[in-house]
Amino acid sequence: MKVGSVHPMVSLRAKPFLTALLLVVVTLAVYAPTREFSFLNFDDNEYVTANSHLKLGLTWDGLVWAFTTNRASNWHPLTWLSHMLDVGLWGMNPAGHHVTNVLFHAANTALLFLLLHVMTGALWRSAFAAALFALHPLHVESVAWVAERKDVLSTFFGLLAILAYVRYAQRAGVCRYLLILFCFALSLMAKPMLVTLPFLLLLLDHWPLARGEWARPRNKSGPAPRYRQKRLAALLLEKCPLLVLSAACSVMTLFAQSRGGSVLPFDSYDLAPRAANALISYLGYIGKAIWPIRLAPFYPLSLSDFTWWKIAGALLLLSAISLTVLRTARSYPYLATGWLWYLGALVPVIGLIQVGAQSMADRYTYVPLIGIFVMAAWGLAEVTRRGPTARLWVAVSACLLLAVLALLTRIQLGYWHDTIALFRRTLEVTRDNWLAHNNLGVELAQAGSEADARLHFQEAIRIKPSYARARANLADILRRQGKLQEALAVCDGGGKKDADLPGFHINRGMILFSMGRYQEAIQEYHQALRLDPANPAIHFNLASVFSRAGNADQAIREYRAALQLKPDYLEASNNLGAFLGELGKADEAIAEYRSALQFRPDSPELHYNLAIELAGQGKSDEAIYHLQQALKVKPDYTAARIWLGKMLAKGQTR
Repeated sequence: MKVGSVHPMVSLRAKPFLTALLLVVVTLAVYAPTREFSFLNFDDNEYVTANSHLKLGLTWDGLVWAFTTNRASNWHPLTWLSHMLDVGLWGMNPAGHHVTNVLFHAANTALLFLLLHVMTGALWRSAFAAALFALHPLHVESVAWVAERKDVLSTFFGLLAILAYVRYAQRAGVCRYLLILFCFALSLMAKPMLVTLPFLLLLLDHWPLARGEWARPRNKSGPAPRYRQKRLAALLLEKCPLLVLSAACSVMTLFAQSRGGSVLPFDSYDLAPRAANALISYLGYIGKAIWPIRLAPFYPLSLSDFTWWKIAGALLLLSAISLTVLRTARSYPYLATGWLWYLGALVPVIGLIQVGAQSMADRYTYVPLIGIFVMAAWGLAEVTRRGPTARLWVAVSACLLLAVLALLTRIQLGYWHDTIALFRRTLEVTRDNWLAHNNLGVELAQAGSEADARLHFQEAIRIKPSYARARANLADILRRQGKLQEALAVCDGGGKKDADLPGFHINRGMILFSMGRYQEAIQEYHQALRLDPANPAIHFNLASVFSRAGNADQAIREYRAALQLKPDYLEASNNLGAFLGELGKADEAIAEYRSALQFRPDSPELHYNLAIELAGQGKSDEAIYHLQQALKVKPDYTAARIWLGKMLAKGQTR
């Protein structure tokens, strides 16, 4: 061997790791713009920005909460812990949260490549399938949306579980099997998407692991299988502990989603349209995978789309593809595994149990499309067998395809920069999208464009008259504009179903409060508390009514109830402190402000209000300190600057 040369075995072993590294670098480069993205006013508030349990980062109380809550209509404690860690690392800077999502996506890309390479030994086919996974625009939703951390996190541990399964297939052992169970449990605790993993592992037993006796090569004189082969019954028995985990997780998920009101009942949406939507969606996802344009975060569910010819065409085409891949399962086993992977991995979210009001969702393809990517990669490899020209054509075509996908992903990423950009784009590419109109209206209202917001709320109500959230938002704008009777009419126009929603009673209570009808407002808030007893905003609103109605003791109790549920509730702390000050209870007001500053030390209002109370008790030095802190956080705080000037001047004249 020449001096300085690299041993061929070292080079051979380095190739997979260098390829994985290259895939990671490309993924990070394509998704780099997400560092500049904002949090979205679309589930990000539920998962991060408005979630008081995350504000202190990872704590013991937070850990207990994560494992016991069904918030967001799911039981996914690992996802909550992940967000807590992010808050501890990055605070509420969205850049860090987005970077974490991208890092998980890059890790998933590398894991998928290494997994395919370990199972098949095919370097470039594995790399191409992983590159499709990394760069496909359908995956933007799972990566660029902070609230979808559960998607990339669940897949990360799911792929680790499959890698552990491959090691177990190489040499069975209790510890190796326990590692599979552990990784699978972590995956389910991030998101229950991979409850079908036992079925997916059975597909891998067919190809590429060839662990089933039916998978013996036709040519018995050929190479022996790489893994010990078993009967189907033995392989099924092997999956039983995993099936138990899947069943337990499925039950917990259904319970959580039913309690959260996310599962549509069969009496409002029966099995026939669910099945029709499932058939059409299976082909719809493939269509979007082939032609990934006009993508949106929400596709409204419309029964008018379920025409007989669409349903029949979808059923015939799906049946034809399934029969074809099954008939060629011995000759082209990767087709059967890839296709059945796609069909099976989509089962939990295909709509037979309808969760939410969407017909389909791009994020649901994150794992299922792996099967389609495998079919594409190994199918193209078959073409290269035709000679050098075919190999060159395939190589050039594959590179061009990846370049186009990377470009489309960059374009799609731009629409996820902020809430307004996202829902403006959603309205461009979908029709009758009541949710997009409502969410865009909310963001425009917060930006001060109430006239435009009102138009979007009205359009959402026109499309879906029973949409209580849009009615509530429109009523709130009308209330702030002083159009109280009109606001009350909008709030009451949604039908009897709204009476079972806490938001309905909250909005009626706010309107009645503004009209001076305090007793009626109190009754509405009590109805809201009956439906949603853990909502701190209801207690806060009740406190406001009681304070205006002259019931001081009850007002104080409701403010404290709100703070017990949400210790960092800034408005409740400020109002309670001010109310105590008005009652002449200065010591209690000061104690309240001090307590609130433990949770919100960056609040200039708290520092200012505390300074005023301290000044009233003659504690000038401490009052000056808090006024300075208020100005440090908010330099243009005019009231604090005036008070600070007065106190400093008073100190000089003494």
